[in-house]
Amino acid sequence: MAKKPKVTKAVIAVAGYGTRFLPATKNSPKEMLPIIDKPVIQYLVEECVDSGIENVILVTRFGQSVLENHFDSNVELEMQLRANGKLDLLKKVQRVSQMANIVYVRQRKHFPYGNGTPLLAVKDLIDKNESFIFMWGDDLVKAEVPAVKQLLRLWRDNPAAVILGAQEVTSEEVKRYGIVKLKPGTTNVVESIVEKPEPKKAPSKLAQYGRFILNPKIISILWNNYEAKKLGKDNELWLTDAIEEYAHSGGKVLVAPIEGTWLTTGDPLRYLKTTVEFALDRPDIGPEFKDYLKTLNLN
Repeated sequence: MAKKPKVTKAVIAVAGYGTRFLPATKNSPKEMLPIIDKPVIQYLVEECVDSGIENVILVTRFGQSVLENHFDSNVELEMQLRANGKLDLLKKVQRVSQMANIVYVRQRKHFPYGNGTPLLAVKDLIDKNESFIFMWGDDLVKAEVPAVKQLLRLWRDNPAAVILGAQEVTSEEVKRYGIVKLKPGTTNVVESIVEKPEPKKAPSKLAQYGRFILNPKIISILWNNYEAKKLGKDNELWLTDAIEEYAHSGGKVLVAPIEGTWLTTGDPLRYLKTTVEFALDRPDIGPEFKDYLKTLNLN
C-alpha cells in the first residue's frame, strides 16, 4: 500500500529590511520585534509545530544572527534561571531551542527584490515531488485551529494542488494585497490573482496572505522567470505571478478560507493593533489591560 503524501517542511521568509520600523530594525530583523514576550518569528514557528511541521527553513540575510541565536541554547541564562529557582522561565527558554529543527539559508544579494525571491534560495532543499508550507514573516493568525493545519486539511484531499490561505478584506484594503478571482461556478478554485488592484478593478475582496502550500513547480517557474529577467509589477519577482502561471498551465490552485483573525505586523500601526489583540487574549494580563484601555480618553 502506497504511503500517503505528507508535508514535513515549512519555509519562512525573514530576509526583509523592515524599513518601516527603522531605526528599531537597524541591527535586528523586524521578525524579532516582540508581541508581548515572544518575537513574531516564534509565533510562526510555533504555528508550524502545532500543525505537525517540525522542519523549518528560515530564509535570512546578512546581519540576522540575533534571529538565529534566539532559537539556539543560552547555557549561561539557563544556568542562572536554574540557580535562582525560576524553573517555569527555564522551561520556556529551553522549549524555544527544542521545539523544531531549524535550518538557516541566506538569500543571495544578486537575487531580485520580491516576495517570490526567498523561494529561489531554497531551490535545492525541496525534493522533486515535495509540497511544503510557505509563510511570510510578518503575518500572524489568531485561531483555535492553527492556520497551517487548516491549509493541510484541504491539501490532504488535493495533494497535487497549490493551496492559498485567504480572507475577505474591505474594499479600501484590496489595493494592499493579491486579490483572488475564482473560477465561475466554483467556491474555491482559483482562476487568477491580481496583485494590489485598485478597488474598482478588483475581481473580489478575497485577499491571499502569508500562508501557502506550494510545490517545486512553483519554484521552477520563479527560477525560470529570474533567469529570463521576467519580473512583474514594480520590477519585482512576485509569487503571485508564478502561482498564476502555474494555474494557467493546468495546475490546480485552491483557496482555503481561514477561520480566525488575520493580523499583520508589517507596519507600525498594524503591529500595534496585533499587540493589543494578543494582549487582550492573555489571561495573565488581558483583564487588567482591558480595564486600563477603558480609562483612556480617546475623544
